[in-house]
Parts: sequence; C-alpha cells; structure tokens
Amino acid sequence: MPSLKNYLINFGPQHPAAHGVLRMVVELNGEVIQNCDPHIGLLHRGTEKLIEHKNFLQSLPYFDRLDYVSMMAQEHAYSLAVENLFNDLCAKALLPYIEIPERARYIRVLFLEITRILNHLLAVTTHAMDVGALTPFLWAFEEREKLIEFYERVSGARMHAAYIRPGGVAYDLPIGLLNDIYEFLTPFSKKLNDMEELLTDNRIFKDRVVNIGKVTYDVAKDHAFSGVMIRGSGIPYDLRKIYNYENYNEFNFKIPVGLNGDCYDRFLIRVTEMRESCSIIAQVCERIKAGFVTVLFAKFVNPTRADMKHLMEALIQHFKFFSNGIIVPEAIMYTSVEAPKGEFGTLIASYQGNTKPYRCHIRAPGFHHLAAINRISQNHSLADVVAIIGTLDIVFGEVDR
Repeated sequence: MPSLKNYLINFGPQHPAAHGVLRMVVELNGEVIQNCDPHIGLLHRGTEKLIEHKNFLQSLPYFDRLDYVSMMAQEHAYSLAVENLFNDLCAKALLPYIEIPERARYIRVLFLEITRILNHLLAVTTHAMDVGALTPFLWAFEEREKLIEFYERVSGARMHAAYIRPGGVAYDLPIGLLNDIYEFLTPFSKKLNDMEELLTDNRIFKDRVVNIGKVTYDVAKDHAFSGVMIRGSGIPYDLRKIYNYENYNEFNFKIPVGLNGDCYDRFLIRVTEMRESCSIIAQVCERIKAGFVTVLFAKFVNPTRADMKHLMEALIQHFKFFSNGIIVPEAIMYTSVEAPKGEFGTLIASYQGNTKPYRCHIRAPGFHHLAAINRISQNHSLADVVAIIGTLDIVFGEVDR
C-alpha cells in the first residue's frame, strides 16, 4: 500500500497577502494546514545596532521607519524612554523632573490618535481586500490622504515626521490646523458607517472571518500578545489606561473587547477603536490651550530660531545640541506605549556622560503576534491563512528591525 504524505508549499515572500516580506513554509494535508513555519529576516536592517552609533536625537528617525504605518507612535515610545531615562537621574540627584508642557502633551495625544486611525484604516481595509472586498480599501486611502496631510502640515513630511521628540514636539501647530482636524471628524464618521455597511453584516465577508483564527487565553499569554490581538479575546488590556502616560486619564474613551477572539472580533474592535480615537481627538480640540511645546531646559531641546539669530549663547547651544545631542545618566530604562498594533516598547541602556545609547532594544508587537501563527492557523484551510495574516496586522519594518 502506498503511504499518504503531506506536502510543503511556500507562501510568499512575494505574495500580495503576505503584508510584507513574509515567507511561510506551509505543510498541507490536502487543503488543511498541519504546520505553518514563518521565515523572517528578509527586511532586517540592524536598526538596533545602528542606533548605538548615533546620538539620542539622531536615533529618532529610525523609529519612523520601523512600523511605517504608525510613524509617530514609534517616535513617542522612544521620546518617552529618553525622558524617563533623564528623569531617573533627576530622582537620584533630587533635582526637579523634566515635565512636558500641557500643550505639548495634548498635541502628542492628538497625533497619536490620528496615527491610530491611519493604522486601523489600512489594517481593516487591506484585510478586507485580502478576502475579496476592494471598495473599502479605495475609500480608506482617500481618508488616509487627509490625515497624512495633517502630518505634512505639522512636520513638513508626509510619513517620516520626526515630530514627537524628547522634551515635547518639534513645532507648534500651524494656524487653522486644529480647526481642520475637528471638521474632519464628522464626515469621517459617516465614511466609517459606509465601510461598516459594506462589511459588518456582509454574508461573504463573515463566511471568511467568523470563527477563523481564534486566539485563546493560553495562546495570548504564551506569546505575550497585546493590543487588538489580546482585546479580541475578551481581555481589556490597554496601556493608555494602565500607565496613564501623557495624561490619558483626562479623556473619556472605552476599551472595546471581543467575545470569540476570532478574525471578525478583531475587525470590529479596530472599527470601534477608530470611533473612540475620533472622540479623543474631539476632546483634545476642545480642551487644548496656548502654551509652550517643549520643556524649558536648554540641555534637552534646541533653542528657538529667533533666539539663535540674536543671542550668541543660543547659537552655541544649537551647535552643541545638534553635534553632541542630549547627555544622559548611566541607567537602563524600558518604556512601553499602546501603539496601534499593541505594546511597543523601547529599552535604552546608557553609561555616564555619553551622548549615544550603549544598547537599544525594541519590543515590536507584530513580532510576538507572528510567532503564534502556527498555533492559530492549524486545522484551517489554506485560504484562511490569508484572513489570519490580515487580521494579525503585521508590518515587517518592526518585525525584522
């Protein structure tokens, strides 16, 4: 009697549903997946090692290029890590803490939630496109263009903004931007309704995502899931509520959670989170007040352009700041934030008097989520892998680093 044998196929890295340079070796029994082995590293650029050879300010733009869909969220994690590192010295030396001005904190929250919408728009609609729905993708890119224009108006760059920096933000908001952001919210909410009308109760879409890619509590715990991947399984874990960074406790917003932990729950959570982000943005627009956008500490931020043109001390400070950067104490600091894809963390180790990180390690949520794809996709059909990858919301800039 001839024996039956499973066969292996390559999925990616040039597959349009791989969401980056992902190569998976899939073991199939007919159409049913027995094992799924992800091969990563095809985009590896050694970001963490490169950062060790740059000063603390020069390291910032590397973070824009990790998850290149959630740019400012990555900058924010790094900026908080540097600020906490410096405040660690202040605590030991009994010096006053560096406190980010209220206006700068509000601007950070404003653009962090804009970034969350940017991310979820792409995640939801590329996932829908992977399973056969093209129209929401086209609608989403029209809305993303408006949000990217807000990026451009505030920083001069459409994507890699380098806007949130240690000590505050790079520039104050241009005149009229806040009003334009507020006016964006109402038509965007209607566009979300249109997208949901096409997808939420669509029989074909639900056939592809309901009860597919279920994440149990054990899988979420074993692989250190975070973000939508853990909230989809009914666990209300959100670092904005837990750590209360940037005064998130001042804003009213809910943490949506799922019931089944499947692809459909994760889709619904991302749509709901976009609505909650709109609510936070509206609250920021109503409450923000005039004030400084950087700390008033000469060793931590560059001087204003006006001071540099009139004061010799400011000119010297500008030169020293951009040639040497920030001098931080000897310490190790890990800081994490609730990025759109989950818990994005930055560990920085420094030694006394040096202007460069001794070591930088990045905790990318997509790396942990992708590691569980074998357990999530087993006993599903090959077509279901496409739906599962789409709902993991992976970007290989941060996975490979």
